[in-house]
Amino acid sequence: MTEKNRDMQLVEKAKNGDRRAFDILVLKYQGKICNIISRFVRNPDDVTEIAQETFIKAYRSLESFRGDSAFYTWIYRIAVNTAKNFLVAMSRRPQNSGIDVQEAEQFSSGGGLRENTTPEKIISRNELEETIKKALDELPEDLRSAITLREMEGLSYEDIAAVMDCPVGTVRSRIFRAREAVDQKLRPLLEPVD
Repeated sequence: MTEKNRDMQLVEKAKNGDRRAFDILVLKYQGKICNIISRFVRNPDDVTEIAQETFIKAYRSLESFRGDSAFYTWIYRIAVNTAKNFLVAMSRRPQNSGIDVQEAEQFSSGGGLRENTTPEKIISRNELEETIKKALDELPEDLRSAITLREMEGLSYEDIAAVMDCPVGTVRSRIFRAREAVDQKLRPLLEPVD
C-alpha cells in the first residue's frame, strides 16, 4: 500500500468521525509542517501556533479533500498559506530562507562538503555555504519555493505543481532557472585557481 493510500484511509476514517485517525496524520506530518513554516517565520512560538492553525484548518476542511493530490501536498499548501497570512497580519515580510551545511550537501555541487577537515577546506566550505544562502535568498519567491520544494523537501514535479498551483512545465522552468542562478553564483568558487 502506498503512502498516499494509507493517508487517504486515515482521511476517510477522520471524515467519518474517527479523531484518532486525524491525530495520526498530525503526528506523522507535524515535524515537516513546522519545518516548512520555519522557512517563513523564525520565532519557534509562532511556528508552533501556525502549525496548530494549519492542522485546525485542515481538519475543518477535511470534507473538501478529495484525494486528487497527496495529503501532504494538500496540507503543505495550507501551511504555506497560513504562514503567509500570519506574516501579512503581523505586517512583516517573510524572513530569508536559511540553509545549513546539511541542506547544502543536497545540491549536486555539495558532494565534497562532508569530508572537509583542514582549516582551508573549512573556510572554503563556509564560503560555499554563504554563497548558496545568498544565492537562494536573492531568488524571487516563486523560484526559491520551487527549488526548495524539490531539493530540500523532495517533492515530485507534479506535487510541486499542485502546491504552487501552476503547470508542471512552469515548475520545471522555475527549478531550471533557480539552479542556473545558484550555479552562476557558485562557479567562481568552484573554478580551479591558476
